[in-house]
Amino acid sequence: MRFYRLLHAKRPRYAIEENPGYRLLNGNPWEGWQPAKKAVKPNHAVLMAPADPSKVVAVGLNYRSHAEELHMRLPAEPLIFLKPPTSVAASKDAIPRPEGVEHIDYEGELALVVGKMARHIPEEQALEYLLGATLANDVTARDLQERDGQWTRAKSFDGFCPLGPAIATEVNWEALEFKTLVNDQVRQVGRVSDFIFPIPRLLSFISGIMTLLPGDVILTGTPPGVGSLSPGDRVRVECDAIGVLENQLIA
Repeated sequence: MRFYRLLHAKRPRYAIEENPGYRLLNGNPWEGWQPAKKAVKPNHAVLMAPADPSKVVAVGLNYRSHAEELHMRLPAEPLIFLKPPTSVAASKDAIPRPEGVEHIDYEGELALVVGKMARHIPEEQALEYLLGATLANDVTARDLQERDGQWTRAKSFDGFCPLGPAIATEVNWEALEFKTLVNDQVRQVGRVSDFIFPIPRLLSFISGIMTLLPGDVILTGTPPGVGSLSPGDRVRVECDAIGVLENQLIA
C-alpha cells in the first residue's frame, strides 16, 4: 500500500491510490484510518511531502561502493546529522538556489518513515517500528560544507529535503533499490544490499541517541554518482515500490 498526503480544502489529508486518483482517509497511517467518502481526481490532487517529521536524521557514507569511490575507509559506526523539518519539500516543488551558493549537489536516497515511538530499540525488533519507505534528495550546498567544515548550513536550507511521492508499506526491505536521474540521464543506482549498516542497525543506533517519533524520517545515505546541479536541471529519484520524486533547481 502507498499512503499519499494531499492538500485538500486548505489542510493536509492522507489518501490512498484509487484508479483514477485518490481516496481520502479519515485518520492517518500512524493512529488508524478509514476510507472517506471523498475521492480526488488526479488533476485536482496537490501532493505534499508524505510525512511531516519532527526531525530528519540523515546518515552519511552508508554505501560500500560510495566509500570506494571516495577512497575512504568504512566507518566503524553510523555517521549521522540532522536536517530541519523546514527543509522538507514535496515532489514537484522547486529547489531554490540560495543566494551566494555556488555549488549545489543532488544526493538521491532511500528514506525510512518511523511508524511508532522508538527509543533504545534492539536490532531484532527494529523493523517493527517502521511504517514504510519513501524517497529523498539530500540536497547539499557543497561549497558551504567545505567552507564550514561541518554540515549544518550546507544541508539545512528551505527546500533542501524533497520527500515523496508516497510512503510505501509492506516493502521487501532487502530487495529495495532506486535510481537517480538528472535531465533523464541515470546518475545513481542505490541498493539496500550495498549498505554498510543495514536498516535494523541504523534504527537501533539512532534510537539509542534520540527518541524517534511517528512520522520522523531517516535518510539512509547516498550511493556513488553524486554530482552538481545547474538552475533548470531536473532531478528524478525513482523506485518501483514507491514511485517518482521529481524536483527542479531554480535560480
